[in-house]
Amino acid sequence: VYTVRRFFMRANIVQILKATLAAVIFSLACVLAFSLVMQLFSLSASAVKPVNQVIKILAIAAGGVLFIRGSGGLVKGAVYGALSVIVTFLLFSAIAGAISISALFFAEIFIGAAAGAVSGVIGVNIRGRE
Repeated sequence: VYTVRRFFMRANIVQILKATLAAVIFSLACVLAFSLVMQLFSLSASAVKPVNQVIKILAIAAGGVLFIRGSGGLVKGAVYGALSVIVTFLLFSAIAGAISISALFFAEIFIGAAAGAVSGVIGVNIRGRE
């Protein structure tokens, strides 16, 4: 059984923080690359939101598979996925100079938690890592 006490062990917190940092850095790099592509090829602004969602999900998946280990991958992944969405949102809001929270933000947190949970389960089940 995965308990709250076990969740707050130092190793688990470090895994969550590493996965979150990896997801945020990957997301930032991909968004910057996508903005360059948009500038070069004059793409429509309607492509921004769907591409950003895909980038966030891929970033969360990568962070979970790379850094979530041990047991409790579902819980650690869900926490880190939600945390990644929140940190990314705050970072991009700081870059934009404005915070705009809508109902879609809470849906993004849920989607991030779900993507993190799946990637956490995959991450803990990869053999040869411990």
